[in-house]
Amino acid sequence: MPGPCTGKYFIKFRTKHFIITNYLIYTHSFSSHSPQQQSIKIKREEDMDNSEKVSATSPSSRDEFKDVIKGLIKLLMLVIFLGIIFIWALMPTMVYRTKWLNPVMRTEFGTSTYFGAIGLTFFMFMFPMVLMACLGCLYLHLKKQKNTNHLAREKITDGGVFAAMKRPMLVKGPLGIVSATELILLAMFVALLLWNFFMYMRNAFPTITPQSAAKHHQKLWQARLEAMAVRIGLVGNCCLAFLFIPVVRGSSLLPVVGLTSESSIKYHIWLGHMLMTLFTAHGLCFIVYWASMHEISQMVSWGKTEMSNVAGEITLLSGLVMWATTYPSIRRRFFEVFFYSHYLYIVFMLFYVLHVGVAFCFITFPGFYIFMVDRFLRFLQSRDNIRLSSARVLPSDTVELTFFKNKGLVYNPTSILFVNIPSISKLQWHPFSITSSSNLEADKLSIVIKSEGKWSTKLYEMLSSSDHIDSSLSVSVEGPYGPTSIDFLRHESLVMVSGGSGITPFISVIRDLIAITQTTSCEIPKITLICAFKNASDIAMLDLILPTSGLQLSTDLNIQIEAFITKEKEPRNEETQKIRTIWFKPNLSDQPISAILGPNSWLCLAAILASSTLIFMIIIGVMTRYYIYPIDQNKNKYNAASRSILYLLVLCVSIMVTSSAAVLWNKKKYNVESSKQVQTVDVPSPTFSPSSWAYREIESNPQESLVQCTNLHFGERPDLKKILLETKGSSVGVMVCGPKKMRQKVAKICSSGLAENLHFESISFSW
Repeated sequence: MPGPCTGKYFIKFRTKHFIITNYLIYTHSFSSHSPQQQSIKIKREEDMDNSEKVSATSPSSRDEFKDVIKGLIKLLMLVIFLGIIFIWALMPTMVYRTKWLNPVMRTEFGTSTYFGAIGLTFFMFMFPMVLMACLGCLYLHLKKQKNTNHLAREKITDGGVFAAMKRPMLVKGPLGIVSATELILLAMFVALLLWNFFMYMRNAFPTITPQSAAKHHQKLWQARLEAMAVRIGLVGNCCLAFLFIPVVRGSSLLPVVGLTSESSIKYHIWLGHMLMTLFTAHGLCFIVYWASMHEISQMVSWGKTEMSNVAGEITLLSGLVMWATTYPSIRRRFFEVFFYSHYLYIVFMLFYVLHVGVAFCFITFPGFYIFMVDRFLRFLQSRDNIRLSSARVLPSDTVELTFFKNKGLVYNPTSILFVNIPSISKLQWHPFSITSSSNLEADKLSIVIKSEGKWSTKLYEMLSSSDHIDSSLSVSVEGPYGPTSIDFLRHESLVMVSGGSGITPFISVIRDLIAITQTTSCEIPKITLICAFKNASDIAMLDLILPTSGLQLSTDLNIQIEAFITKEKEPRNEETQKIRTIWFKPNLSDQPISAILGPNSWLCLAAILASSTLIFMIIIGVMTRYYIYPIDQNKNKYNAASRSILYLLVLCVSIMVTSSAAVLWNKKKYNVESSKQVQTVDVPSPTFSPSSWAYREIESNPQESLVQCTNLHFGERPDLKKILLETKGSSVGVMVCGPKKMRQKVAKICSSGLAENLHFESISFSW
């Protein structure tokens, strides 16, 4: 048996001479004079002209002024956030009730004929969060305008305590990979919950005596059990207040602190577990209490002006169903069950409002309100059929889809796109990493889909079938979503570790660095790409590193690729597999992918949040003053369920009107050029082409530069510890995307303390 095969493979260009190269796969099915290639050339020339105008010195005074404004905005947001946390910490205390709530807040808002009790909770809890979200939009708008050159110069200089706080502290366990900062914040949040529970019980139990319990025909333990059940529910509201913030894909809060919705999913999971634990305990305590009091009929009661027990039980049951399907084995094996069951969040929140009442629900509603705005904007974007340019079917059970996009749409590397194909499933949306670069391909956006689940397998079979493929394929998208800055430019060296399809986010990083080398003169980090594949056919993924326009790697880009084929000892001597390229005929109704709110999306989002809130308050104020107050007189005489549904309808209408108006205005203003772009594209015939890493007669191949910097290792696994510790540079960015064990191994190396220059970042498909 031959041993593992390791070596560096490259292509020598000789006329009429066959050379055996690797099993990596690429094809150039585009013509050398394609419209895309010409547009890229024009863009490069324009960018080079613009780059000459970019100052290579320190930032201008205008940029410095923007930095000051951004600093003030972040400071104000921090003050507001600390104020919100302070209110949550103060709520269970007697000081809050006796010295602030009753004499001050209820006097100012509680007796209002325009808002009533809702005014108190709205201005204390919802208004600060909406204000913070609007400030975040302004901050991100200013940050978006920052020059790439200036960002690249911001090299990482922090060390010591700050660097240690960012490193992984826990690698294995139920929490996943957690940094010291995340662990401290989690501990602080748990401490807040414990503080709330302790203070609620400390203030409630002394007032419960045998005499007071006897007045309600209770025993002492029954009265205390009822009080404890109520307080557990109040503590759970703290989790619900923050539950939806991490899953707001277009959030203006998360990017301010350097987070994305994808990286924040684990916070949503933590909050969900704590929330359902508390709400389940809340419900069980009440069931035990009712059973002991022989009042089990309370479970089916629906009070007209008080809390509805039935609504609370429906809330708990829907939450339990969602909670059960999050169990890892269920989520992996039955993803559809997990996916569809999570639509029960609508039932959960609706009956939660009916259970606690609309006035109280605004304590926990700010995060859900921001989520509702984001969700409706995603709904509006998903209504468009997207113009699909082509699909390349690779022999590794992989499909690359290329869409047309609006040239004004800009996104950063490692961004993701949610895709829906109605012919496969009308309800399922799946996220995929974007492999293209908006700086390199102005009018195209590409994603790569590996055939691993039912949905992706159906798509691969549909496109790879030898039968005739329909010239059009209906596709809807949401996004793209991703980071607001390219922090990897701050490192001297960049090591990217991937397993299987985990290479896809790194393709966009490399393409973006190629664009930067062509348009700016900033320093580019040395790149080491370590990719592990099971089979040689999977190496086709590397062919996607360079765009289909035939662009070569720049000499200014120092890149080394180490590809490991773990399950094969040596290259196969078999016939070259073909790559099928399918071109799709455009429909008049198709639209290129574009930002749903236009180029100034953050300002538009701030306008939507502010205007929808204002419209809601105006309508509620008028409706309460002239319709509800004459009946209610602020004495809870009006039907609680009717009031809750009425207020929710007004809130939904406010969001729908303002969001729709903003989207229509932006479409009218910016999408005229996009419609022309769709109608003026020629559709080539379907093509087949051989692998660029197999037996070929080569005279000129744009992939030469890629092959020359690639080492193939057959029958081996990468020695990650050796590679990472030997990487030179004062700051080494380490990015990993792949199986859980691979991420944990890399995180363990970076947190071991053996090298102080390693900065870890994990990219996981945790949707």
